[in-house]
Amino acid sequence: MADYPPKLAEVLEDFSFLTDRNERAEYLIEIADRFKEAKVTPDIATKPYEESHRVPACESEAFVWALDNADGTLTYRFDVLNPQGLSAMAISVILNDACSGTPLEQVATVATDIVFKIFGREVSMGKGQGLMGIVAMVQHEAQKRLANKN
Repeated sequence: MADYPPKLAEVLEDFSFLTDRNERAEYLIEIADRFKEAKVTPDIATKPYEESHRVPACESEAFVWALDNADGTLTYRFDVLNPQGLSAMAISVILNDACSGTPLEQVATVATDIVFKIFGREVSMGKGQGLMGIVAMVQHEAQKRLANKN
């Protein structure tokens, strides 16, 4: 797990110990309960949001913003319009915690398959595509900033 940002590696390690599906679900709900920490604020964006921030293929109607920090890192903010989109909220909190303020080089290489390490292999195809889309947008924003530096 050395290829992941340190905070993300810790999260993935925590999930590797959760083999019981119910325990995993409870833990994800606890994480989703912290969504307001990762939620976009009105000074950044208001509804209706620009389509460029919409996560493709996400059933929960998730949106991602990347804000430039003075130190060259990004702060990520999210919204999930489906109030039942707990999985999308949970991955948003995890990505906010692990990737905001993290060097772009580390964020740019985060693989979308972390979704399966967090949610388990039994995640449905539709949900998995949406969650991987959220990860991909976070990764893409870091890659875009790196490309602009060069």
